[in-house]
Amino acid sequence: MNIVRPIKSVEDLGDAGLIAERDRAALSEVAARYAIALTADVVKLINRDDPADPIARQFVPDAAELVVTAEERADPIGDHAHSPVEGIVHRYPDRVLLKAVHVCPVYCRFCFRREMVGPQGLGTLDSNAMKAAFDYIREHSEIWEVILTGGDPLVLSPRRLKEILGELASIEHVKIVRFHTRVPVVDPHKVDAALIDALKASGKTVYVALHANHPRELSAEARSACARLVDAGIVMLSQSVLLKGINDDPAILADLMKAFVETRIKPYYLHHPDLAPGTSHFRLTIEEGQKIVSALRGRISGLCQPTYILDIPGGYGKADIGERAIRKVDEGSHLVSDYRGGEHRYPPAE
Repeated sequence: MNIVRPIKSVEDLGDAGLIAERDRAALSEVAARYAIALTADVVKLINRDDPADPIARQFVPDAAELVVTAEERADPIGDHAHSPVEGIVHRYPDRVLLKAVHVCPVYCRFCFRREMVGPQGLGTLDSNAMKAAFDYIREHSEIWEVILTGGDPLVLSPRRLKEILGELASIEHVKIVRFHTRVPVVDPHKVDAALIDALKASGKTVYVALHANHPRELSAEARSACARLVDAGIVMLSQSVLLKGINDDPAILADLMKAFVETRIKPYYLHHPDLAPGTSHFRLTIEEGQKIVSALRGRISGLCQPTYILDIPGGYGKADIGERAIRKVDEGSHLVSDYRGGEHRYPPAE
C-alpha cells in the first residue's frame, strides 16, 4: 500500500522521494535553521512528475534559502516594535494580534515569521504570558478586534481554543475575533464539529482568514472543510502571497481567486512577499506584481479582486500598492506611504 505520512525532516523528504539524494547535505543545513513540516494532505497534492510543482515549491526546502540578501531581516514587518507584552502586537489602534502559539501544521518556505515559528521558535505562550496578554486587551478599550495568528492558532485543541475564546467573551469592547490559518487546506479533516464549536465559543463575530496560494490547494476536501465553517455562520476571507514560480501568472491568480469565491471565501489580501531571510527566490519586483494584478481587472468579477498590499518594513503597517500608495524614486527604490501619511523607502536603506 502507498501510505502517505506527514513529513518533518530532510530524511522524511528523501524517503518520500520529494528530494534528490545529492541535495540532502544542503537541505540539512536549511533544516538546521528553518522548520520543515508537510501534512499528508499536502504531500498528496504534490505532482512528483513536475520539477517545478507549485505545491512542492511552497513547502519543500530549497538550498536557495541559504542565500540571505542585504535588505532581508529577521522581523521583516516590525512585529517586535509593536509588542507591548509577549504574544501581543498592537500596530493599529483598534486591533491586536494575539500570537498564542508559534507552531504550524506546515512550514511555508517564504514565511515572514520563519525566524520565530517552528520547534526552534518562540513556542506556545505559557499561562502567565496568556494572562498578561488578556490583561492588556482588557485594559485597552479601543481594541475592537483580536486576530489570532502566530503560528497557526488552529493547531491548538478545541479545549484550548475554548479557553482562549472564553477569556475574550468576557471582554465587552472586543467585538470581532479573527483566525489566520492554513488548516482547512493542509489538514481539512481537523475542521470538525468540535473545532467549529470552539471557534464560536466566544459569542463574538468570528472570521477565518484562509491562506492559500494556488488553486490546487482548494481540493475537494479543503472545500468541504470551508463549507463546514461557512455553514456554521463563520465568515471566511482569503490571504495569499504573490510568489515567483507559484502564482505569478494572471491566469493562475484568476483561477485561485475564483476558487475562493466558489468556496464562499471573499478574496481579501494579496501580499507582496516580505523581506524574510532566504526568500529572495520567491520575490518579484513591485512593478511585476502591479502588472499581474492589473491584468486581473476585466479578467475576473469584482467579487474576485484582492487588494495588493505591502507590509512596510519597520512596523509601519500595510499599504495598498496596486497604484495609489507607492511611487518609484530611482532604479529598484520606492517610497511607500503608510496609513498615517508617512513615507518610507523600500527596500529600506542599509
